[in-house]
Parts: sequence; C-alpha cells; structure tokens
Amino acid sequence: MSENHQKISKAIQYYKENYQNLHEEFLELLRIPSVSTSEGHKVDIERAADFLVNKLSGLGFDKVSKHPTPKHPIVYGDYIVDSEKPTVLIYGHYDVQPPDPLNEWQTPPFEPAKRGEYLFARGASDMKGQIWATISALEAIIKAGQPGLNIKLLFEGEEEIGSPSLDAFLESHKALLKSDFVLNPDAGMIAPHKPTIVYGLRGLAYFELRILGPKADLHSGIFGGVVANPANVLCKLIAGMHDKEGKVTLPGFYAQVRDLDEEEREELSRIGLNDDFYKEMTGVPALSGEMGYTPIERAGARPTLDVNGLYAGYIEKGAKTIIPAYATAKISSRLVPNQDPIAVKESMKAYLETNVPDTVTWELEYMSGAPAYINGEETPGLDLFVDALKETWHVEPLMKLEGGSIPVATSMKKRLGINSIITGFGLPGDQIHSPNERLHLPTHRKGVEVLIRFFA
Repeated sequence: MSENHQKISKAIQYYKENYQNLHEEFLELLRIPSVSTSEGHKVDIERAADFLVNKLSGLGFDKVSKHPTPKHPIVYGDYIVDSEKPTVLIYGHYDVQPPDPLNEWQTPPFEPAKRGEYLFARGASDMKGQIWATISALEAIIKAGQPGLNIKLLFEGEEEIGSPSLDAFLESHKALLKSDFVLNPDAGMIAPHKPTIVYGLRGLAYFELRILGPKADLHSGIFGGVVANPANVLCKLIAGMHDKEGKVTLPGFYAQVRDLDEEEREELSRIGLNDDFYKEMTGVPALSGEMGYTPIERAGARPTLDVNGLYAGYIEKGAKTIIPAYATAKISSRLVPNQDPIAVKESMKAYLETNVPDTVTWELEYMSGAPAYINGEETPGLDLFVDALKETWHVEPLMKLEGGSIPVATSMKKRLGINSIITGFGLPGDQIHSPNERLHLPTHRKGVEVLIRFFA
C-alpha cells in the first residue's frame, strides 16, 4: 500500500472512530439559529462565526480570524503545508434561511432530531451540513498526516441574503485568498447513488413589484366598480408574464440566452431525471414549464420567472370587504449563461410600462441579482475530485447544470480569477429553504470520505 493510501485509510479510520464526537459538535452548530435576514438573530450569527473560529483554531489552522463586514462577519482560516504545493480555497456559508412557517415543522427547527437515516434541522443540509463534512474531513486528514495541498477556508454569514459584503471582501483580500481553485460544496447530488459535479449554475434577478391604488383601503360595496383594485391589476400583470407555451413574455428576455447543443443535451439526459421523478419528488399531478425542453433542461439550462410571494388586502381568517390600497409581489428570475440581471430588470420595466393601466401607479424595486456561471475551462483539481468520487461511490460521476444560484462562483471567477469545483452531498429531497429540512446521514458520511481522499 502506498504512503498516500495508508494516509487515506488512517484518516477514514479516524473519522469512523471519532464520528460520534464530530456529530455532537455538528448538532451544537445546528442549534445556533444563525438566520441572516433577521436583525433579531444578529447575536446568533456572531455565535456561529465564533463557533467556527474556535473549531478551526483547535485543529491548528493558521491565521484564523473573524472579519467584520457591514452586516455579518466572514470567517477565514488557512492550513499551509508547503508554499510549493497547490492551494484550494474552500467556500461555505454558516447562515441559514428563516424557519417559517414554524407550525409545519414536525420537530423544532433548531433542535436537531434524528428520524431513521435523516437528521432534521434548519441548516442540516444547506449549508452547515456541507461545512461540517469539510471540517470533519480536514480534521481526519490532519490527524492522519498532512493534506496533500494547502487549505484556505472562507465561511460567510450572508449567503441567504445575497452576499452583499462578499465582493468587497474578495476585492480587498486578493493576496490573502490567492489560490489555484475553489472547492464549493454548496450544491448536491441527484440521488444517494449518483455523485454529482455541477458545471453550470443559473443566475438570479430578484424584484419587488408594488401596485398602488387608493390612498387607503376602501369599502368594496361603495367603491367597487369605480376604483381599480390593485390586487386585480397585479394578478392580471402576473398572468401576462407567460404565454400558453410557458415562455416569458418580457420584451427581450431571451435575447442573450445561451442555446444547448446536442452533445450537452445528451449528457444531461444521462442524469435520468424524467417527469416521474419530478412528480414524485414534488407531489404535483403534472409538470409545467417551457414547451420543447425536457424537465432537466428546464430546471438547469432555461431561464424562468416566478412569483415568490404575494400580499394584498385582508389575509386573516374571516371576511373583510375592501378594495386594498396596494398589492405587492416578490418575483425572481433564474438566469442562464450570457443573461445580464440588469438587462432582465430593464425587460421587466418595459413590460410594466406597456401593460400597467393608468388607473394605478407602480413601483419596481430591484433587490438583488447575479449572473449565471458556467465552467467551460479546465479547472485544477477537477480530475482528482472525480477520482475521489469514483473511489467512494464506484460509479462515474454525473455532470449537471444546476437550476439554483450560487453567485459566489461568479464572484470568485471575476474577483480572484479562479474556477470552482461545485459539488456537495445534499439530496433533492432535503427540503432546503422549507419546513423539515433534513440531511441523509449515510450520504453525508460518504461525502466526508470523498473529501478525505481528495485532500490527501
């Protein structure tokens, strides 16, 4: 057995023997309600950052520090083996989504609960579980010897609110973060037996649209039929944003959209996520979307426009007959490579300027945006990561276009000039951003073994 294989075997053995202690620490991290969007949880964000600083310091990382930003701190640490060896920058985020609606959780969101092979908690999969897989693998390989490359870690606390402080941090800390490539485990696998690498991500443009009518709510009997109802207007506008074939109708929306070639469509078809998979996963009776594309193509390679939230008038139990003074919709667009979020904003404005009637006024707030990411170039370390996946799962990894957005991949490429290996060990049924978020523990443990092999 080679020295490297001996190190891997020793590290995997260490992980198995110390799994319970590592798991208890993971539970401690999950109990911290590090909700980044809430000012009421600012102290918890600090607690989570301090927890990671203390853990990395205990493992012998150098330069472990907590960098303040205008909102939430960034945790940095490095473990330099040899300046002549390549360096990986590992990204993660320790903030989580709000747990609402609380009444739909089977167990409290910040009290981790094991049921069968799953661990339920907010952040269990997205992304504290992925951070903890990384830390567990690093601890094991450090205890077994030395990593085969230099390690730099960057954990932020603002990903779930659009990473408003990240670009400035990357720009001002280029020397500190200088690396050969990024390992970003903030994605996931298609199934427990299908290890996956994501080579492309959709971008995002996020808006809040407000339709303004009367200066106050009005009696619907006295003023109904006389004053335009902002909720009715908003519903009509939203309905008009798609045609019968599922295409978005905003002017110029598809002008920059990148087409799929036949080779790419064939590779995506190998993933095998057909209509039945999506229906079973979501519980819907039939699928929807843009005609002329398969579900996996629509979910990763085509742009979308979706309403994420609606508010108008009286929404409590019982009746209240009013014409609301305003109606609001939160709308997001998932973007594909070459689409510009600002151009999509202009498309939305053009649609509203043409279609909003003069009986109301409107306001459009562009809340956040990021372009899509596609890794069409050679990425250092990618072949070794593929090998680590093969050695652990004994199958050929799948290459996937991801429907979600991980803006940091674009930021790393733009600010630091390095490509990302985007992967992860979460599963489609993990219910991230939803009640009863969960982590499949057997898959998580195998993910740690992958990372041990890779770091060795």
